[in-house]
Amino acid sequence: MNTFRFLAIRILGAVVVLFVVAAITYALFMLLPTNPARAICDKPCTPERLADVRAFLGTDKPWFAQFGAYLAGIFAGRTFGSGASTITCAAPCFGYSFQLHDSVTNLIASRLPVTASIAVGAAVLWLVAGVAGGTVSALKRGTLADRAVMTVAVAGVSSPAYLIGLLAILLFGFTLGWLPTSGYVPFVEDPVGWVTHLVLPWCVLAFISAAIYARLTRGEMLESMSQDFVRTARAKGLRERQVVVRHGLRTAILPVVTLFGLDLGSLLGGAVITEKVFSMQGLGALLIDAVHTLDLQVVVGFTVFSALLIVTANVIVDVVYAFVDPRVRRRA
Repeated sequence: MNTFRFLAIRILGAVVVLFVVAAITYALFMLLPTNPARAICDKPCTPERLADVRAFLGTDKPWFAQFGAYLAGIFAGRTFGSGASTITCAAPCFGYSFQLHDSVTNLIASRLPVTASIAVGAAVLWLVAGVAGGTVSALKRGTLADRAVMTVAVAGVSSPAYLIGLLAILLFGFTLGWLPTSGYVPFVEDPVGWVTHLVLPWCVLAFISAAIYARLTRGEMLESMSQDFVRTARAKGLRERQVVVRHGLRTAILPVVTLFGLDLGSLLGGAVITEKVFSMQGLGALLIDAVHTLDLQVVVGFTVFSALLIVTANVIVDVVYAFVDPRVRRRA
């Protein structure tokens, strides 16, 4: 019963957050102070032509009716216009790009494999490297290994993504010629090419994020290894590896799990800088192009979709957190 109540509360909270984000985003880009109809109105944009476009988009209706139609479109689809000029946007409809002549959902779906490939691969690297580095640093506190890990961590935290990316391209692409420096190859077409094109983006993102995870893991490990239950485990005669993994690391990993879920959810919404540096047409590139061309439907849809990813990741993290630490469920 506690588990069901815990999940229900988290899901309800996620729905409320998504509704608030969608409302604010829609109001900022579609109601105040922009005019979506004028952005797509052909020249010369006469008052009569502008009125026709507003009617076609549905922006001639009250704001609450516009927002209601947008939310309904996510679940049931939506149509723009009437008669022979009708445009149908199938559910889930996050909007329709009249500049690209396609639904925002289709545009996101076409770019998502690129961004997901970058995000998941980099996330695995930075999680393993960060947790391992932080654990070693904590267990070897004050030694050369500790100082080396923390020095690399400080360098990673302090380095901007575009700088690390350009240096990686210069060294491994142009100087050594080991790896391609741009583009994306789908996994189904060439698995080897898929990996080689993604190694540099993975390493760049992992270097930056692993530094944060190493510092966080080190601090949590130092705290957990000084607790009474760790001393009790050692007094019982458990091997040091069991003490570290089962007692120290299990406790220290909880805040890392929370951060990992949020970071992965955010990165799935588009690794904007990394995609730009390595010339990959993922979700980040889609957002940049939409901003440049004032494609407001794409901007709004992309923002709501990104919020959905982050909120979903947050719910998953809460569930995992409760599984690892049952005390969370009891407090819910």
